[in-house]
Amino acid sequence: MSEIVVRHVIPEDAAALHRIYSQPDTQAGTLHLPHSSLQGWHTRLATPPPHSYLLAACIDDEVVGQSALKVEERPRRRHAASLGMGVDARYRQRGVGSALMREMVAMCDNWLQVSRMELTVFVDNAPAIALYQRFGFEIEGTARGFAIRDGELIDTYYMARIKP
Repeated sequence: MSEIVVRHVIPEDAAALHRIYSQPDTQAGTLHLPHSSLQGWHTRLATPPPHSYLLAACIDDEVVGQSALKVEERPRRRHAASLGMGVDARYRQRGVGSALMREMVAMCDNWLQVSRMELTVFVDNAPAIALYQRFGFEIEGTARGFAIRDGELIDTYYMARIKP
Protein backbone atom coordinates (compact mmCIF):
# COMPACT_ATOMS: atom_id res chain seq x y z
CA MET A 1 0.00 0.00 0.00
CA SER A 2 1.18 3.53 -0.73
CA GLU A 3 2.08 6.01 1.97
CA ILE A 4 -0.72 7.65 3.96
CA VAL A 5 -0.46 11.43 3.79
CA VAL A 6 -2.38 13.50 6.33
CA ARG A 7 -3.20 17.09 5.41
CA HIS A 8 -5.70 19.82 6.12
CA VAL A 9 -9.13 19.32 4.51
CA ILE A 10 -9.80 21.68 1.61
CA PRO A 11 -13.15 22.62 0.01
CA GLU A 12 -12.32 20.45 -3.03
CA ASP A 13 -12.54 17.39 -0.72
CA ALA A 14 -16.33 17.74 -0.44
CA ALA A 15 -17.14 15.05 -3.02
CA ALA A 16 -14.72 12.54 -1.48
CA LEU A 17 -16.06 13.14 2.04
CA HIS A 18 -19.63 12.88 0.76
CA ARG A 19 -18.73 9.51 -0.79
CA ILE A 20 -17.07 8.23 2.41
CA TYR A 21 -19.86 9.30 4.77
CA SER A 22 -22.51 7.99 2.34
CA GLN A 23 -21.15 4.44 2.70
CA PRO A 24 -23.69 2.54 4.84
CA ASP A 25 -21.12 1.22 7.34
CA THR A 26 -19.45 4.61 7.74
CA GLN A 27 -22.73 6.48 8.11
CA ALA A 28 -24.01 3.93 10.65
CA GLY A 29 -20.95 4.48 12.84
CA THR A 30 -21.47 8.24 13.00
CA LEU A 31 -24.29 10.64 13.85
CA HIS A 32 -24.69 11.60 10.18
CA LEU A 33 -28.09 10.98 8.63
CA PRO A 34 -28.40 8.79 5.54
CA HIS A 35 -28.57 10.51 2.15
CA SER A 36 -26.60 13.61 3.05
CA SER A 37 -26.29 16.11 0.25
CA LEU A 38 -23.11 16.97 -1.58
CA GLN A 39 -24.09 20.65 -1.23
CA GLY A 40 -24.15 20.16 2.54
CA TRP A 41 -20.52 19.04 2.43
CA HIS A 42 -19.57 22.01 0.25
CA THR A 43 -21.21 24.37 2.75
CA ARG A 44 -19.62 22.65 5.75
CA LEU A 45 -16.13 22.87 4.26
CA ALA A 46 -16.56 26.44 3.01
CA THR A 47 -17.55 27.70 6.46
CA PRO A 48 -16.11 25.43 9.16
CA PRO A 49 -17.07 26.26 12.76
CA PRO A 50 -14.62 28.38 14.75
CA HIS A 51 -11.91 26.50 16.64
CA SER A 52 -12.35 23.39 14.48
CA TYR A 53 -9.59 21.49 12.71
CA LEU A 54 -10.30 19.10 9.85
CA LEU A 55 -7.73 16.63 8.56
CA ALA A 56 -7.86 14.31 5.55
CA ALA A 57 -5.93 11.08 5.10
CA CYS A 58 -4.91 10.49 1.50
CA ILE A 59 -3.44 7.54 -0.38
CA ASP A 60 -2.21 8.28 -3.89
CA ASP A 61 -3.98 11.67 -3.72
CA GLU A 62 -7.34 10.04 -2.93
CA VAL A 63 -9.08 11.09 0.30
CA VAL A 64 -9.68 7.87 2.26
CA GLY A 65 -10.39 9.22 5.74
CA GLN A 66 -11.19 12.35 7.68
CA SER A 67 -11.01 13.52 11.27
CA ALA A 68 -12.47 16.60 12.92
CA LEU A 69 -11.48 18.25 16.16
CA LYS A 70 -13.56 20.97 17.82
CA VAL A 71 -11.83 22.84 20.63
CA GLU A 72 -14.16 24.11 23.33
CA GLU A 73 -14.67 27.87 23.35
CA ARG A 74 -15.96 28.32 26.91
CA PRO A 75 -13.15 29.62 29.15
CA ARG A 76 -13.31 26.79 31.68
CA ARG A 77 -13.32 24.13 28.92
CA ARG A 78 -10.68 25.50 26.55
CA HIS A 79 -8.38 22.65 27.55
CA ALA A 80 -10.82 20.15 25.98
CA ALA A 81 -11.73 19.17 22.43
CA SER A 82 -14.17 16.72 20.87
CA LEU A 83 -13.03 14.35 18.14
CA GLY A 84 -14.83 12.56 15.33
CA MET A 85 -13.60 10.56 12.36
CA GLY A 86 -14.55 8.36 9.45
CA VAL A 87 -12.58 6.04 7.19
CA ASP A 88 -13.50 4.75 3.74
CA ALA A 89 -14.72 1.14 4.09
CA ARG A 90 -12.16 -0.01 1.49
CA TYR A 91 -9.28 1.25 3.64
CA ARG A 92 -10.21 0.13 7.14
CA GLN A 93 -7.67 -1.85 9.17
CA ARG A 94 -4.87 -0.44 6.99
CA GLY A 95 -3.49 2.30 9.24
CA VAL A 96 -5.65 5.20 8.05
CA GLY A 97 -7.37 5.71 11.40
CA SER A 98 -4.04 5.45 13.21
CA ALA A 99 -2.48 8.07 10.94
CA LEU A 100 -5.35 10.48 11.60
CA MET A 101 -5.27 9.83 15.35
CA ARG A 102 -1.50 10.30 15.51
CA GLU A 103 -1.82 13.75 13.91
CA MET A 104 -4.77 14.85 16.02
CA VAL A 105 -3.07 13.76 19.26
CA ALA A 106 0.11 15.58 18.22
CA MET A 107 -1.86 18.75 17.43
CA CYS A 108 -3.58 18.66 20.81
CA ASP A 109 -0.45 17.82 22.80
CA ASN A 110 2.01 20.11 21.04
CA TRP A 111 0.15 23.02 19.49
CA LEU A 112 -3.38 23.63 20.73
CA GLN A 113 -2.90 23.42 24.51
CA VAL A 114 -5.61 20.75 24.60
CA SER A 115 -5.05 18.33 27.46
CA ARG A 116 -8.38 16.47 27.23
CA MET A 117 -9.66 14.85 24.04
CA GLU A 118 -13.23 13.54 24.14
CA LEU A 119 -15.40 11.41 21.86
CA THR A 120 -18.42 9.17 21.75
CA VAL A 121 -18.40 5.80 20.02
CA PHE A 122 -21.14 3.22 19.56
CA VAL A 123 -20.60 0.33 21.98
CA ASP A 124 -20.70 -2.19 19.11
CA ASN A 125 -17.88 -0.50 17.15
CA ALA A 126 -15.06 -2.70 18.48
CA PRO A 127 -12.42 -1.68 15.88
CA ALA A 128 -12.88 2.03 16.67
CA ILE A 129 -12.82 1.42 20.42
CA ALA A 130 -9.58 -0.55 20.07
CA LEU A 131 -8.05 2.25 17.97
CA TYR A 132 -8.95 4.89 20.53
CA GLN A 133 -7.61 2.76 23.39
CA ARG A 134 -4.28 2.35 21.57
CA PHE A 135 -3.99 6.14 21.65
CA GLY A 136 -4.67 6.37 25.37
CA PHE A 137 -8.43 6.90 25.42
CA GLU A 138 -10.35 5.34 28.28
CA ILE A 139 -14.05 4.58 28.62
CA GLU A 140 -15.50 7.02 31.13
CA GLY A 141 -19.14 5.99 30.93
CA THR A 142 -22.02 4.65 28.88
CA ALA A 143 -24.83 6.74 27.44
CA ARG A 144 -27.83 4.46 27.17
CA GLY A 145 -30.07 5.01 24.15
CA PHE A 146 -27.78 7.81 22.94
CA ALA A 147 -28.72 7.79 19.25
CA ILE A 148 -31.16 6.22 16.84
CA ARG A 149 -29.74 3.85 14.23
CA ASP A 150 -32.03 1.91 11.92
CA GLY A 151 -35.00 2.61 14.20
CA GLU A 152 -33.33 1.43 17.42
CA LEU A 153 -31.80 3.34 20.30
CA ILE A 154 -28.09 2.53 20.50
CA ASP A 155 -25.74 2.98 23.45
CA THR A 156 -22.44 4.82 23.17
CA TYR A 157 -19.35 5.03 25.29
CA TYR A 158 -17.97 8.33 26.43
CA MET A 159 -14.22 8.08 25.97
CA ALA A 160 -11.49 10.56 26.80
CA ARG A 161 -7.74 10.89 26.67
CA ILE A 162 -5.93 13.04 29.20
CA LYS A 163 -2.51 14.26 28.07
CA PRO A 164 0.10 12.27 30.00
